[in-house]
Parts: sequence; structure tokens; C-alpha cells
Amino acid sequence: MAYATDSASDTAATWQAAKMTRPNIPNFTNPPVAEVALSVQFEELTGFGPPQIGLLWQQRFREHFPLTEQHVPLPPQFEIFGVTGVEEVTIGVEMLQAPPLPRCWFLNESRTELIQVQTNRFIHNWREVGSENEYPRYEPVRARFEQELNEFRTFVEQERLGKWSPTQCEITYVNPIVSGLGWQNHGEIGNVLTVFKSEYSDGFLSNPEDIRLQIRYTLKNPSGAPFGRLHVSATPGYRRSDGLPLLELTLTARGTPSSSDIEGVLAFLDLGRETIVQAFASITTPEMHRIWGRTQ
Repeated sequence: MAYATDSASDTAATWQAAKMTRPNIPNFTNPPVAEVALSVQFEELTGFGPPQIGLLWQQRFREHFPLTEQHVPLPPQFEIFGVTGVEEVTIGVEMLQAPPLPRCWFLNESRTELIQVQTNRFIHNWREVGSENEYPRYEPVRARFEQELNEFRTFVEQERLGKWSPTQCEITYVNPIVSGLGWQNHGEIGNVLTVFKSEYSDGFLSNPEDIRLQIRYTLKNPSGAPFGRLHVSATPGYRRSDGLPLLELTLTARGTPSSSDIEGVLAFLDLGRETIVQAFASITTPEMHRIWGRTQ
């Protein structure tokens, strides 16, 4: 398995191993993406506690992910349809006698790749650390996630920790768009996003100090039935290194896998990736496309 610290030839080999061809979707030579996360949520594995997490790391992932961290577990999330007034359901169970089991991170040496595991979720992240590592594109990240998820499922079966049954899939792209090219301050969000126009019915207001956007789109199958959602958020901020204004554009596709196996999970992630890339191109302006080097 090739990782971000491996050679370019190894990364190319991983891409080839994925046996995928890029779909006919927009492409950018210099996209602003700084993090990609592929995630699957499943029914609670009641036998998956700290000893089993440690054994999983030791036996399956320690060689490539020698660093570890512990974090608060993520709550279950489901896209619910047909209930008026319900945007998104988060189900949490209060633990009266014991604290919730942790979400454990397994990180590579450079901290550019990590696996997150908890009793009901498995996640693979690629993230930009500094300016040294270049986004390896979706296909290699997907190949790593597939192999790691197979390792995890095999471990669950061999240790008899319960039935692995996926319930939701999720793919997220985080894009910090830094000012300086195409826009200068947070009030100029219309220079970056097509969905905002700084127009008023009179002259009382001028450009705002900043703007936050949250948008949801329903994902539907060919028959028109909903099976997931695309969540888009735009949040103003500042780059830590130099204080330049930035706009963090995050796109998440979440929904139900097409089948209760790894193939169904990957099928949703592939569709989610295509949706996110097309939505990113649709929601950003042609001027920014030129800056990012759009080729199709």
C-alpha cells in the first residue's frame, strides 16, 4: 500500500491498482483542497472496546501508522426524509455508568494520513500539512480506504466482535480558499461563490464584513427517491501562517449505501465524490476556475 510519504511511482502504482478511470467531471490542476475524508458508519460493535482497538492497531496498522491519539467519539448521523421540520437526526445514548469509548486516531509519521476508528465508525483522512505534500487525488485515497476497511472488517470477523453492518456513508472535501487572487476580503464572497450576489434594493447597506453560508441539496436515485444529501458550508477565517483572509468551503455527501457490503459503501463514495466535484465547479465562479487551472 502506498502512502503520502512514498515515492511518486508508488503513488502512481496505487492509482493504477484502484483500476478506476476518472469520470467525466470537472478537473483542476491546482485545486484548493486541503483535506479529504472517507467514512462509513455501521451498527454498534458491542465487543469492540479499548483492548480490541489496541490489538487492531498493533496487528493491522502500526507499520504505516505508528502514531496514535484519542478523541471524543463522533455521534451517529443519519439523513432522514419525509419528516417535516427534521433537518438531520443525531442519535446519542447517554452513558450512565461509564464514559463513551474513545475515537482513536492512527497517524503516519508526517501526519498527512490517518485512520479514525470507534465502535460504530471507520474513517480515512488525507490532509495537507504545510506546503510540502500535494493532494494525491481521489483514486489513491479511495484505494487505501478500501484496503484498510477490508482489514478492519476481517479483524472484526476473526475476533468475533459482532456483525459489520453499514448504515451511512460520508465523503467530505475541505477547501480553504485564500484571498489575494480573485478576491481580497470576506465581503467579496460573490467573487468566489456563484450563489451570492451583493445586491440591495437601496443604498443603505454596502459590502458586509463577512458572510457564512449553509446549503443542503437532496441526492435522489433515478426513480426520484432521496437517499442522501449534499451539505455545503462556507465559513470565513484567517490563515494561521500569515493572517490572510480565507473562505473555508466544505462539501459533504452523506447517505445510505446501495448494499450492506464494502462494494455498496464504495459505490456511494464514488457517487459522492462525483457530486462534490460537480457541485464545487457549479458553486464557484469562472474567474476562480481560471485561477485553479480548470481543464474540463
